[in-house]
Amino acid sequence: MKAGETPVVHLIDAHVYVFRAWFALPPMYAVDGTPCGAAYGFANTLIRYLGERDPSHVACCFDFAMTSFRNELFPGYKASRGDEAPAELEPQFALCQAAARALGIPVFEAERYEADDVIATLTERLCADGARVVIVSADKDLCQLVREDGAAIHHDLQRERTLDASGVRERFGVAPARIPDWLALVGDAVDDLPGVPSFGPKSAAAALAAFGDLDAFPADPLLWSAAGLRGAERLANRFAEHRERAFEVRALATLVRDVPALDVELDQLAWRGADAPAFDALCRRLGWGRIATRVPRWRPDV
Repeated sequence: MKAGETPVVHLIDAHVYVFRAWFALPPMYAVDGTPCGAAYGFANTLIRYLGERDPSHVACCFDFAMTSFRNELFPGYKASRGDEAPAELEPQFALCQAAARALGIPVFEAERYEADDVIATLTERLCADGARVVIVSADKDLCQLVREDGAAIHHDLQRERTLDASGVRERFGVAPARIPDWLALVGDAVDDLPGVPSFGPKSAAAALAAFGDLDAFPADPLLWSAAGLRGAERLANRFAEHRERAFEVRALATLVRDVPALDVELDQLAWRGADAPAFDALCRRLGWGRIATRVPRWRPDV
């Protein structure tokens, strides 16, 4: 980063790419039998990203566990994933964190919270300090963090799609701040969150465009009709029937932006290259072969 430039921090939603590697790659084991295929794929994802983007500042954010405070509020939240990771994946989360740190990337997590909440909190604090943020994830929930001033954008690594506030509006039909309301109406199968029957992406966007947010949705079906909504009476009745659940889902979909005890200084996130001794030790332990030859930069002081 040149003097005077605004720092850009890349916040990587680690679990998305850990699970992607887990499903995409065949099983791999270290000499001692430790499963390491997902960690290998995750490390390769990080190496490729570092090489292509050469970020000045970067961090990886992890879920602390498979459950969070949201499961206390709504037991069905992410119920299809279960309370525990698959037996061969569970030990690999620590390996993924070790790989990130060996590559010179700091790791963040917070007990009872999800990686999304950690990213939301870091984004809030970094932007307040004058930095810009690139949120690296395939998770649409995180689009609510995209800022109107351009200080925070969302990048889907697999699709190579970057969304600013205009991009979020184009894709979802609502402003970034309304993503939780939109999810409350449409639902989210990935997180096992139910939507409101009769609402699809377009009708949800149209209703939010007409009324603003869930709080402003009128009880009178005639007002829905007056707003020119297609199937207005049906939508009004369905929302009235499922109103309480819609507000519950919105609360679950709203990210926490003030996770406690999550202090960070910009200098902590500066990427100066990989730690050669640490990464070499990890590769030798896991039998990863020539992966180190793809690391784009090594720290000069290690």
